[in-house]
Amino acid sequence: MSWLNIFLILVLFTASSLMAQDWPQFLGPNRDGQYRGVSLVKGWGTEGPPELWRRPVGSGFAGPVVAEGRLILFHRLNDHEVVEAVNASSGEPIWRYDYVTTYRDDFGFDEGPRAVPVVADGKVFTFGAQGHMHALDLETGTLVWDVDTRVEFGVRKGFFGSAGSPLVDSGYVIANIGGAGAGVVAFDVNTGEVAWTALDDDASYSSGIRAIFGGIPHAVFLTRSYLAGLDPTDGSVRFTQRWRSRLMASVNAATPIVVDDSIFVSATYGVGAGFFRVNGDQLAQVWTSDEVMSNHYATSVYYEGHLYGFHGRQEYSPNLRAVELQTGQVKWDIPTYGAGTVTLADGRLLIMRESGELVMAEASSEEFSVIAQAQVLDPFIRAYPALANGKLYIRNENTLVCFDLAEPSAGDD
Repeated sequence: MSWLNIFLILVLFTASSLMAQDWPQFLGPNRDGQYRGVSLVKGWGTEGPPELWRRPVGSGFAGPVVAEGRLILFHRLNDHEVVEAVNASSGEPIWRYDYVTTYRDDFGFDEGPRAVPVVADGKVFTFGAQGHMHALDLETGTLVWDVDTRVEFGVRKGFFGSAGSPLVDSGYVIANIGGAGAGVVAFDVNTGEVAWTALDDDASYSSGIRAIFGGIPHAVFLTRSYLAGLDPTDGSVRFTQRWRSRLMASVNAATPIVVDDSIFVSATYGVGAGFFRVNGDQLAQVWTSDEVMSNHYATSVYYEGHLYGFHGRQEYSPNLRAVELQTGQVKWDIPTYGAGTVTLADGRLLIMRESGELVMAEASSEEFSVIAQAQVLDPFIRAYPALANGKLYIRNENTLVCFDLAEPSAGDD
């Protein structure tokens, strides 16, 4: 092998390693809530992990994403939805793009954006609370294209605005829009032109994921009423499974979890959880129950045959649980633990509680074993964190903080 070939292999390996450490979309690189990067510390003192920087933020539930050294923040300041790029290591501003919004929440909740941005193909894709989608250049923040989905597709206003993070796949930005005959819509990543529409259903607050079943790519979405598998290239429907509460005032919000040729789907409001095997255009039920792992807003994580997540409604202090996926057996349960999010990293759970407490625990089905915990921010924290290159980015209602979780020898500083 020539030195040139060796050099090119090293360059490609380094580039892929750096990309693997990014957190460019909701739930991380593979939308499974799992961190794949430099090794993390094994714990911290009562004061919490070292803080690297902080900055004020506006309203919203949209968590940050990190790609190519930039942190992308999507929030609301007064009557503008704002997209900002800052240096991920220092918090220094790089560019800003904003536009007017008139969104008002009918229930008195936060009126900022809900959907986590997506970085792909050199662009930043955002989906505002009022259904306005933007594609911006990652380097400069320049507008590439935009579309008002509520006007374009006649979408009815939902309970809490548009919230599902778009999925970028097969050259398209695919989003659960919720229009008539356009429940899910694919836009060309470069032009914003509509490539295809699928399903006739309202939008949920869940985000789509990419999956491979039987060697065939699928775009999997949990809409207002259905779990659906679509062909990402043309929107043709491969399977559907009704998944909706009888209550009108209910939502589907947790993102489905794909494990091999199976799907775990979950909701509250009496719907519960289900585990299905995908066999072509059919779903074979393995088990369903409302007593196992009924996720409200936060998605569970999967590790070595088990799910770790929150069971029950967010406002009713849900339980924290470990569940065996194949059987639905609850392995351990922490009653009234309170709402939060769970991220998997280095075989451990990083739990960001809504109260502002950060917890590291063993990802073990035997027992809930806390390694470290500390109050790191004031409540309430409802946005998903980002974990990239050993740095943890967390935001509450007014502040974004960057913490250093990398082992001293593993950091890139």
